[in-house]
Amino acid sequence: MKIVQVLNTFTMGDAISNNALVIRDLLTLQGYDSELYTEYEYMGTNKFIKHVSSLPELDENDVLIYHLSINVLMLNRLKGMKCRKVGIYHNVTPHEFFLEYSMLYISVCKRAIYDIKSLANTFDYCIADSSFNRDDLIKYGYTCSIDVVPIALNMEDFKKEPNKSVINKYDDGRTNIVFVGRVAPNKKQQDVISAFACYKKNYNKEARLFLVGDSGNNEKYKKQLDSFVAHNGTEDVIFTEKIPFDELLAYYSIADIFLCMSAHEGFCVPLIEAMMFDVPIVAYSSCAVPETLGGAGILIEEKDSLITAGIIDKIVADKQLRDMIIENQRNRLEELSFDNLKKMLNETLINFIGEKCE
Repeated sequence: MKIVQVLNTFTMGDAISNNALVIRDLLTLQGYDSELYTEYEYMGTNKFIKHVSSLPELDENDVLIYHLSINVLMLNRLKGMKCRKVGIYHNVTPHEFFLEYSMLYISVCKRAIYDIKSLANTFDYCIADSSFNRDDLIKYGYTCSIDVVPIALNMEDFKKEPNKSVINKYDDGRTNIVFVGRVAPNKKQQDVISAFACYKKNYNKEARLFLVGDSGNNEKYKKQLDSFVAHNGTEDVIFTEKIPFDELLAYYSIADIFLCMSAHEGFCVPLIEAMMFDVPIVAYSSCAVPETLGGAGILIEEKDSLITAGIIDKIVADKQLRDMIIENQRNRLEELSFDNLKKMLNETLINFIGEKCE
């Protein structure tokens, strides 16, 4: 039996790529020689990662695990394959978020959702990262069995050495508020900036905001954010753009608050990453965010910058409250530990394949 995974892009540090690696590790433990196939690979070549054009023919005894996200590869071939097919759905951002900003993203997101809908009768079994994502698949017409398994992260990666230059520059006693996520309209960085501006003006003039993420093809939205910052005269707003992994670790290391105001998340991996660094989380309650937090962090039900600023001030000033938030986040992180997620995958994906990992 051959078991292969297909994903659009493989990038070290990317959530979907990491999830595919964790699944591969579990399959390897089971004794399978599992390979990954992708159209694009960045940051190194691995012998078990191959171009999708070299995907072998699969028969009815084989299993294809297909990661559904922004770009659907080999659509027509996928529909006609005789092997068992598993879909893992990682969500697609609705195109409406990009109406003012990017014809490219409007087209790409529309096409991705159209293609995913067209595959509704193709998969024998599906996994969704969250109940929110599972509801998407049901809405798209999927009638196969769908289990929910959170994205599996290799938490050992986050114990690596953070970038010392970033830490030396910014770990200076000032309050650092951090958000991690690509600069995109659905991430609502303008709302993060608004809450930060209120906090800086009313509570802590020495605070800084780090918006960690690549603006990529969202130049128009990034320019709007720059104009917003300049118009309001808000200082100490720092956009990092794309950075190496050790710098990402450094920004988590110096963070006092993780502030997420995103309007659309299918899971939101940075919430879990912030938990790994004991960074108290304040997050807007939207889509899969409450599910991912699982009772941890502080959820806000409405976007009121002044109220959010007051919550941030309370957490920064009140050690007892901060310690309680961190303890709850540690408990949630334990629920999402590799061992627990391995068990969940054993009971779902591996069970579907027909054998359990030892």
